[in-house]
Amino acid sequence: VSVLIILLVAYGLMRFLIAQKEAPPVRRSIEARRFVKVEPVKYSLIPFEVSEEGRLASIAEIDIVAEASGRIEAGKVALKRGSAFKKGDVLFKVYPDEAVLSLKARKSQYQNILAGISPDLVIDFPETEEAFTSFFSSINVDRPLPPMPEIEDDKLKIFLASRNVISEYYNIQRDELQLERRTVRAPFNGTFKEVYMELGAYTNTGGRVARAIQTDHLEMEGALVSQDAAWVRLGDPVKIVSEKRSLSWEGSVIRKSQFVDENTQRQTLFIRITPRNNQNLLAGEYLQAIFPVRPVEDVMEIPRNSVFNSNEVFVVRQGRLAKEKINIIKMNERTLIFSGLPEGDTVVVQQLINVSEGTLVQPDKAAPGPGQKPGGPGGPGGQGGSGQGANR
Repeated sequence: VSVLIILLVAYGLMRFLIAQKEAPPVRRSIEARRFVKVEPVKYSLIPFEVSEEGRLASIAEIDIVAEASGRIEAGKVALKRGSAFKKGDVLFKVYPDEAVLSLKARKSQYQNILAGISPDLVIDFPETEEAFTSFFSSINVDRPLPPMPEIEDDKLKIFLASRNVISEYYNIQRDELQLERRTVRAPFNGTFKEVYMELGAYTNTGGRVARAIQTDHLEMEGALVSQDAAWVRLGDPVKIVSEKRSLSWEGSVIRKSQFVDENTQRQTLFIRITPRNNQNLLAGEYLQAIFPVRPVEDVMEIPRNSVFNSNEVFVVRQGRLAKEKINIIKMNERTLIFSGLPEGDTVVVQQLINVSEGTLVQPDKAAPGPGQKPGGPGGPGGQGGSGQGANR
């Protein structure tokens, strides 16, 4: 019993002494503040331009075919890939000798027909004798057939038709056309892109001999995303730049495709280029097209990496982050132009990682974003960083 009493007294004394000891002060947790780079929302008039690289192409690229059968003979231009020619130059001929002789023989036979009906014309149609005599005299086997005298009298028309004068006249004109088709002339200023047959080869009617492109009228094809293409109108002036050759040209938009490419989701624009003296344009060359500057009112420009979830940004309100949606007007390579926030708000202009809405932040307009040197550009036109803001 004594031992039990001693233990109870000792326990009570321990509790009494513990109760007399002062409790240690409790440290309050401090919420960390994150310093972020911000800009006040202030709208203004911002001019911008759209640029895109495109390929230069000829407005005409055709297959040159033989319109008659025979052996291919040389013309004024060498029938070789890369040979240049001017409009009207003889590219090649398709063995015309036989057709020339056949046409001469037919004209001589036609003269014989006219000589045979001459006495009948003198007796029955004396008023037409002089016209047909002049027509007969003007026929030359080495020259194209002259125009036939006008026939207004029905009896004369029946008489000439019965003697095959009219039908033979048109048959000879048909042979003249066929003879002309044996000489192939250049339809434009251009060059041979491909040559499928050499000189001396035999070709059938409709055989492909070469492929040619026009070189004095070229177009540039540029593909823009539909959002940028909407800013470009037909007739807009365009500046064409060749960085490799350090040259530039003037052009204009002449066509816009009314569809987008299934693979690239881009809309194609066609630009006609005005060449300058001593500045040759080469088909197939890649050039840079700079479309006209169009000012946009009541917008602001910020780095692209400031936006997340397609159209959301962080704003700072009462020292904490809040999410807001914006209206994106145009995307540039590193920046974007937007509207939709109340003017006077403070928008975060750097990328933030592992943060949530309601995070306590310290706005810092002078704080350099990640990837920038201290004191570097911090405006909306500068390139934002890819990391999170620095903690102090």
